[in-house]
Amino acid sequence: MAAPPKVEAGWPRWGFTHTGVSANNVTPEFEQAVAGSLARTPMLQNQHIMGFGALNPEPYPGRFYWEDLDSRLNLMKQSGATPVITLCCAPDWMKGGPQGPTEDSAWDEHLEDAPYPKHFDDFARLAAEVAKRYGDVKYFMVWNEFKGFWPDHAKPADYKGYTEMYNKVYDAVKQVRPDAQVGGPYLGFDSNRDGNTELRGDWGVVNQNVLDAFDYWYEHKKGADFIVVDGASPTDAHELEPDEFGALSKFADVTEWLRKKTGDLPIWWSEWYFQPEDGTEWAEPKRLAVQAASMMEFARSGAATALYWNPQSKDGPCQGCLWDPRTGAEMPTGRLVAEFTKWFPAGARLDPVTSSDPKVRVLAQPEQLLLVNTTDGAVTTTVDGQEFALQPYEIRWSGR
Repeated sequence: MAAPPKVEAGWPRWGFTHTGVSANNVTPEFEQAVAGSLARTPMLQNQHIMGFGALNPEPYPGRFYWEDLDSRLNLMKQSGATPVITLCCAPDWMKGGPQGPTEDSAWDEHLEDAPYPKHFDDFARLAAEVAKRYGDVKYFMVWNEFKGFWPDHAKPADYKGYTEMYNKVYDAVKQVRPDAQVGGPYLGFDSNRDGNTELRGDWGVVNQNVLDAFDYWYEHKKGADFIVVDGASPTDAHELEPDEFGALSKFADVTEWLRKKTGDLPIWWSEWYFQPEDGTEWAEPKRLAVQAASMMEFARSGAATALYWNPQSKDGPCQGCLWDPRTGAEMPTGRLVAEFTKWFPAGARLDPVTSSDPKVRVLAQPEQLLLVNTTDGAVTTTVDGQEFALQPYEIRWSGR
């Protein structure tokens, strides 16, 4: 591939999405501790306007509730983030529900419903209000994974409905904030083990319904400043082809396909997953090694952005969380994302290096080398003229 597309100078590339629980939901002291830790390596931070830690922002037409969004955006500001807002989900009255604060049952049953077409204009007006209120937020993603527009993934998505809503949101946001950057379609690039589409690899085949939805949106959108997708390396049936590390090439293949398809618009991964969601459990060293190797794929293929979906909780062991839910201290996943932000931002120059043992994956820039042992055994390898002895699933950062 050619050099990655141009992005804003100093673009961090890496970051995360706040979910149901974040640092602002504990105590002020806890929030300050997490914000201080995050501020050491500023990165992208994303928040949805409804759900995922934010109550209904417009419980009655024209009456707004901003407290939760204000709180999350304040946390981002304290931690030096480049803020991003996801324009999802929609108030109940836009999708067949009652006016007023969202009821407990509706959060479970209807959060992911799409607005009715007669309310697309109302949702676009809400998006414009968000863009006006948060003038320091420049980047907006429209909706999330075609929620409500694709109830049955065995059938085609309602891509015409999504695109109609997207175009209304795009126009409304641009009208009040010409400086805003708007992207979509935030579509999940699901894959199957078998199939016959143009986007395929050892990891499987991207579903034709996905490609049809993307193509329609891309051809009929009013505009887009960047492309948003998400996806998982396991197939829809939770298979890892040919194995957990081999399947990660899907992220590079999809990124390169999108770059060619879109004339090299910046490619954003709003979420990415690499562990099967069928109860499969991995010890933390293995999970971290697979995550590090997945991030290498984004860097190599020229992805502009990759946002980690932070599964934060208020207690418990919290595997994969960015900070300790009891103390706010940085956890290994948080350290990994911060190191990638420091050493492999969007503008980093990648140097071609190889490992004498192919079981060790490597990524290098002029000042730093990253090695990942992809096996459950110790490995000794030579990289960059230097010998490294790695423990099982070890991630090693080394100055050059």
